[in-house]
Amino acid sequence: MNAYSTRGQAPSVSIADAIAAGLAPDGGLYLPEHWPQFSTHDFDGAASLTEIATRFLTPFFAGDALQAALPSICANAFAVTPPLAPFGKPNDYILELFHGPTAAFKDYGAAFLAGCLSALPRGDKPLTIVVATSGDTGAAVGAAFHNKPGVRVAILYPDGRVAPRQAHQLGCFGDNVRAFRVDGSFDDCQHLAKTLLADAEFRREVPLGSANSISLGRLLPQAAYYAHAALTHFRSTGHTLNFVIPTGNLGNALACLLAKRMGLPVGEVVLASNANTVLPDFFAGGKYTPQPSLATLANAMDVGAPSNFERLQALYPDATELRRVLRAEAVSDDQIRATIVRTRDTRQQVICPHTACAVDVLERLRACGEQGNWAVVSTAHPAKFPEVVEPLLGQEVPPPPALATMLTRASHAEALPNDAATLENTLRNW
Repeated sequence: MNAYSTRGQAPSVSIADAIAAGLAPDGGLYLPEHWPQFSTHDFDGAASLTEIATRFLTPFFAGDALQAALPSICANAFAVTPPLAPFGKPNDYILELFHGPTAAFKDYGAAFLAGCLSALPRGDKPLTIVVATSGDTGAAVGAAFHNKPGVRVAILYPDGRVAPRQAHQLGCFGDNVRAFRVDGSFDDCQHLAKTLLADAEFRREVPLGSANSISLGRLLPQAAYYAHAALTHFRSTGHTLNFVIPTGNLGNALACLLAKRMGLPVGEVVLASNANTVLPDFFAGGKYTPQPSLATLANAMDVGAPSNFERLQALYPDATELRRVLRAEAVSDDQIRATIVRTRDTRQQVICPHTACAVDVLERLRACGEQGNWAVVSTAHPAKFPEVVEPLLGQEVPPPPALATMLTRASHAEALPNDAATLENTLRNW
């Protein structure tokens, strides 16, 4: 299967080439040329996440340079099955995506992408992965690529706008992974990454790749865990599963929508945003108008210009149709605080600020009479945000073992101005 650019000014390429490139030459985002269609019976005999993900992703890689490696890539990336558990009230569930090495949902896509890039042939020069992060992506990418031969990682994050434990994770790898604290917002970091990736002359000098959700190698595997969750739920209950998904750059929610598009038993998909209301404003009927991002308690969602909206528009060029398939709600910091406390008291579960956005939106839906089976998507472990969660609850939130180990390492990040030429020189001289 080939992939095309959302901007239509670049030639189609193989899925492997699209994953290796990250961004299309015309600045667009890659999408597969067609979407395989499945029925639930197509997964008969497949139960584990690895089995379902492999079957789900195989059509994309048929005849591709990565076809032979796909089973082993999936076995590594999907080794940890995310629990889909009851969530304190009838027909409410929580999908816990934070059981990977960096305690965030980004671990699945990052591990899959690392497997893909490691399986592809490379030239004499190392491949430099440039990744912008609002908190969790960078650590997942750093963990996935740490000490991988022939690959280097440059993590760009907004100085002072990620949680302290997130910042520690970003700088704790060393070796072939460097962290840069950028004087700017996440949107500035994302713009820097896109500027370099779109510079053909610089890429000839310094081979580049992307690990943000603009990468097809991140998007496709995220759709696979929604396929697994929806299929597992359908098999046990006979019902489709609706999802409320914390949303920043829109990759995770888009992945869920793609699983639905491909025939998996996914019901409605509702986006939960923080005080950055670009998406809620659009889905309420306004124009899509990127804005400077605001700093919130749910910092990994502090995005004012979500990249994957370009993919959404390519898939649903009619705004009216797009508003029929998705809804979005905004959640304030005060609502996040109240929801963290309420969820501990009424559902006996401790959640992170991002998950709190989804819980608050689910409770609004229920209050409006929404029926059916709904899952909130829990995107990060609450122990990554002790400065927010612990004072609210008056209790310690112990980190899971992998995170605890990371926190014992030394951590260092380099200051970087919000300037593409400076970043280019830094990578040129690495």
